[in-house]
This record gives sequence, structure tokens and C-alpha cells, in this order.
Amino acid sequence: MSYPTKLLAPGELIAFEFKPHWRGLIWPAIVLVVEVFVGTWLYFSVGGWSIGSFSLSWLQLPILLILIGILIWRVILPFARWFTTQYVFTTRRIIIRRGLVTKQGRDMPLAKVNNVSFEVGLMGRALNYGTLEIESASDDGDMYIQDVPDVEQIQRLVYELHELDDSRRRAGDGAPDQLPAMD
Repeated sequence: MSYPTKLLAPGELIAFEFKPHWRGLIWPAIVLVVEVFVGTWLYFSVGGWSIGSFSLSWLQLPILLILIGILIWRVILPFARWFTTQYVFTTRRIIIRRGLVTKQGRDMPLAKVNNVSFEVGLMGRALNYGTLEIESASDDGDMYIQDVPDVEQIQRLVYELHELDDSRRRAGDGAPDQLPAMD
């Protein structure tokens, strides 16, 4: 799902865009596998259980409802959040969009960027992701982007975008936006 170019300003170009790191899908995938095996076993097993002459097959419906609730809460919603989250870096701003039914968005002009830093934890070093912190000169506060794949490369590209945007604004001659060199 690419960011629609009709939402860009005239002359603005998309430098790069990405989704959160895939590691955010590990836990929902594990929950799905465990739920399928344990839930299926429990659902079909409880039909044969009884206490004396009293059958426990009536528990199948509550078990099914609980399994559906877990599926929605711990599997479908995290996958939907991951799928509908988009980070877009253009030649003039940083855009974050989230949501399928309801949308959330935040834009930060590159002109307002003061500093870009990153943090990579132990798992982040192993799986190549981290948190990107973009300090802003505006009143809206800083922007924290979690689960950024190849966060060090992204930090470098944001600095390059900032410098190119600064040069474009200083020139003021309407020159077309330039994209940073992508390695």
C-alpha cells in the first residue's frame, strides 16, 4: 500500500516509505499457532468430558466464543495495526499514518527537525530494528517512531533529507526537490 501522491504538495517527492519491522508480527503468529492447536483440541475434547452422568459438552460454545475473542484481540488487531501503519518520508516532511476504519495521522515538516537520534536494544541488534526519535522545533513535540527497520540507515537519510530541504528553501528559486542518494 503506497502513499497516495495526490496528497503531496506540488513538487514534493516521496523519498522512501516503510512499515514497522516484521518482528511486531512474531507474537501474534505464535498466539495464532498455539490457539489453533490448543483451542481445537479443547473444543473437540470437551464434548466427550463428563462428571458422572452430566455431560460438559455445553462448554463448547463458551470455549468457541473465548477463542474467537482471543483471535480478534491478540491476532487480527495486531496484524491490522501493522498492515495499516505507514511511515512516509518525503522531500519536505515526515508523515505517519495509522488506521483502517479510523485514521490517525501526524506530519512534521523537515524544516522543524532539530535532531534525529535512534536507540537499538539487544533484540534490535539481532533483528536490525530500533526506535527513531525526531526532535522538533515546533510545539507539537518530538516524534517517536518505534520498530523502524534498519534504523541507523533511516537516521542518516532523514539528515540528508533535512539538508536537501534546507538547501531548497534557501535557494528559493523554485528548483525541483532532490532525493537523497539511497545506498
